[in-house]
Amino acid sequence: MSLALDLARGQQGRTAENPAVGCVLVKDGKIVGQGVTSDGGRPHGEANALQVAGIAAKGATAYVTLEPCSHYGQTAPCANALIDAGITRCVIAVIDPDPRVHWRGAALLQEAGIDTAVGLCEDEAFLINADFFGRFS
Repeated sequence: MSLALDLARGQQGRTAENPAVGCVLVKDGKIVGQGVTSDGGRPHGEANALQVAGIAAKGATAYVTLEPCSHYGQTAPCANALIDAGITRCVIAVIDPDPRVHWRGAALLQEAGIDTAVGLCEDEAFLINADFFGRFS
């Protein structure tokens, strides 16, 4: 998770209205993909990490600094992309406060049989996107 947080920190202020989200995919103790939300906010960190990992994402654990999105907007939901890629575990630092996502991304992962944990490095992840969280308080 610390690498995912570092990736997100490096994108602070460059993702427009979207939060800076880092994602690291680990399989058999090795990083198979990593990504961060692109300049302007798209693609999201999970999509970029999955692009790097390709088929190696199957069976991996995803470490994500913010709950994967679960709604269709300008992109498809990241939660669905992680499910379709075949990850087996997702560790989420902090839940997304956006009402379109709030606990829905985590629920989609769990319903798909993916072991899902929330709260690892939560305070650090919150601080990285404090402005984003402030929009929903």
